[in-house]
Amino acid sequence: MDSLIQVQDLVKVYSLGEVEVQALRSVSLLVERGEFVAIMGASGSGKSTFMNILGFLDRPTSGQYLLEGINGENLSRDELAEIRNRKIGFVFQGFNLLSRTSALENVELPLVYAGTPTSKRKEMAQKALSEVNLNGREHHHPSQLSGGEQQRVAIARALVNQPSILLADEPTGNLDSKTSEEIMGIFQRLNREMGITIIMITHEPDIAAFAKRNILFKDGSIVDDHKNSAPTLATRGESRK
Repeated sequence: MDSLIQVQDLVKVYSLGEVEVQALRSVSLLVERGEFVAIMGASGSGKSTFMNILGFLDRPTSGQYLLEGINGENLSRDELAEIRNRKIGFVFQGFNLLSRTSALENVELPLVYAGTPTSKRKEMAQKALSEVNLNGREHHHPSQLSGGEQQRVAIARALVNQPSILLADEPTGNLDSKTSEEIMGIFQRLNREMGITIIMITHEPDIAAFAKRNILFKDGSIVDDHKNSAPTLATRGESRK
């Protein structure tokens, strides 16, 4: 197996006035390439802080985090931004789409930042939208799309640069149960057929059940980490239309 993520003795302390809050307490783990991991925990358990560090959106107080051997500790903001754009795809609960641009243009954004030629951008964005079953919806704006379709646009945007890892923060938090299963079906297919590594935060056990591995945070520490021997199989979102 190929370790994509290596985390060793990760500590994160926030100072709130005169009070110090230890958000992460000596967290260590490995994530292999091609895994589908669900991270769970109550509010304040440290899971969101951990996700931010994995995405190079925050730095640990101490300890080490390597993504494909890259340590972001001494990198500049611009260097970290470049790594995020090339190696990490983000999917958020609130979709974070630009309201005045089409689905295709939203998906093209990471390619614009990467300096990809215009002709190549459209081709790559169209392919990413096809991967999430949105053929024919390329020129619709977010207001013309359902919540599930908007999240699929966000997933396509996360995939378009062919990142090493996809980080999903409560990706079904704003969706009903039927649409949530469709999104999980897309994640499972992308993981199975394309080998995309997915790390997903969720507070819902039934959503975590779709992942191959479940990690539970409590008070800044990992208290459970186990392989899911029989993940729930989504019947929706599996096929490309």
